[in-house]
Amino acid sequence: MTPAINAAKKANISFQVHEYVHDAAAPSYGLEAADALGQSPRRVFKTLLVALNGDGRRLAVAVVPVSGLLDLKAVATALRCKKVTMAEAQDAERTSGYVVGGISPLGQKKRLPTVLDSSALTFPSIYMSAGRRGLEIEMAATDLIALTSAVTAPIGRD
Repeated sequence: MTPAINAAKKANISFQVHEYVHDAAAPSYGLEAADALGQSPRRVFKTLLVALNGDGRRLAVAVVPVSGLLDLKAVATALRCKKVTMAEAQDAERTSGYVVGGISPLGQKKRLPTVLDSSALTFPSIYMSAGRRGLEIEMAATDLIALTSAVTAPIGRD
């Protein structure tokens, strides 16, 4: 069990875990997951950490479809700060407790401000990392919002 799965169990929400064989040579963790699960890349989400106002010690979580990119200006607006930058990989790993490519928005070491791309609400359920490469958790976006106290905003772009 990963901290993400434990958090979902503890919250007593409906979820499913999906496992696949991770290929270390895959160029994109998220697109690999979507392909392995037979899901649209718009329904599989990646978890990215951003630094608030360029401060590597003040991080937030952005969750967007693997089909596109993160709009940093939109994230800054959603978090009501001047600007955000992508967090350094080592800061993201240290803060979340997960390795890059396996970062889940659930069960992180520290509770961080979280923004979920509003497109997630168009699906009955979404997929995201369950805390390690090759392991995804599927749940309703509303449950993810409740568990992480996330706000929703259009933060992804194609």
